[in-house]
Amino acid sequence: DMAENIVHLVLARTPDAPAGVRGISLFIVPKYLPDADGKPGKRNDLRCVSLEHKLGIHASPTCVMSFGDDGGAVGYLVGEEGRGLSYMFTMMNNARLSVGIQGLAIAERAYQQAAAFARTRVQSKDDGSAKPDSVAIVHHADVRRMLMSMRAQIEAMRALGYYTAAGIDGALKQPDKAAGRKIQDRVDLLIPIVKAWFTDLGNEIASTGVQIHGGMGFIEDTGAAQHLRDARILPIYEGTNGIQARDLVGRKVAKDGGETMLALVADMRATAEEMKAAPGDDIEAIRTGLVAAADALEDATKWVAQSVKTELVSALAGSVPFLRLAGTALGGWLLARGALVAQTRLGQRDSDPDFLEAKLVTARFYAEVILPPALAQLGPLKAAGRTVFVLSEEQF
Repeated sequence: DMAENIVHLVLARTPDAPAGVRGISLFIVPKYLPDADGKPGKRNDLRCVSLEHKLGIHASPTCVMSFGDDGGAVGYLVGEEGRGLSYMFTMMNNARLSVGIQGLAIAERAYQQAAAFARTRVQSKDDGSAKPDSVAIVHHADVRRMLMSMRAQIEAMRALGYYTAAGIDGALKQPDKAAGRKIQDRVDLLIPIVKAWFTDLGNEIASTGVQIHGGMGFIEDTGAAQHLRDARILPIYEGTNGIQARDLVGRKVAKDGGETMLALVADMRATAEEMKAAPGDDIEAIRTGLVAAADALEDATKWVAQSVKTELVSALAGSVPFLRLAGTALGGWLLARGALVAQTRLGQRDSDPDFLEAKLVTARFYAEVILPPALAQLGPLKAAGRTVFVLSEEQF
């Protein structure tokens, strides 16, 4: 009763619709049918049956809906019959980007809370000091490692999120249609990566936030557990992350034989070349990681593009590791670009040096600590297809 009327967008089949996805149409189904003046009139045949009891996101209640119990709900066809899924995906791409940003947002909030806790929670002496006094846990090596992992991955996610959003605007505003299409192809490739990689990391980073709180992280009063519960739905929303990986491999890479992804790899290599002229150990370490990431992503993309054509099931079995590798590698590329700018600005001495130094250190941590295990996904993505279908259904 919060609104005068409620409109549901419903996927359904018409009586003579063909089987499969081609038979699905999209309908507008309002709570109240409009009268002759277009105002809410007779109640439509739909009911909210119950509220769902969920693991998290309690501030966003969802419900079970029932349509047509008393003779049939009235729906109004949107567009053409049989185009329902196509129309849904017009909304779905925006939704997938938004859900990815939710993963980023929860990760950022978990990081902020964990960092604040680590600066105030006093426990044990500083291993780097002879003094016996207890110190805040932010001084301890493993807490620092966890905070840096959270921070670096969040910065990589944020950079890729901005890059993708800028691509959406660029494709719309580009006056050259062919150039706009290329930008849109890149956006289409990145959307499943943003959705799946961001939301997987949102869960992992929220879990790390609980870990930094120690036992108190498991106590509801701190609020750390709420981030973990709220993040858990995100890899399921708007197509599970396995579906995102299938889309990335089976549609986006398959569509052009990996050409769009390899164009990104070429951009990564161009940044690595640009970094050769920049001074400093940090830049060289970041560049080394970037070159390794470009090599791994190129190898993986070529393997996937070939496997999709010759052995689709094997390619799909390795699709999740491929998506993870792609997201981590591309995030590392954008952090490297940021580090290059930070190094230049430091030399010009016209900005906040603490902010710029933090960018360099965070990008180096990412290159040396986050990238190597992610690039090791190259082996699993090629090997998974050999074993995932060997066991019979009864053996599971």
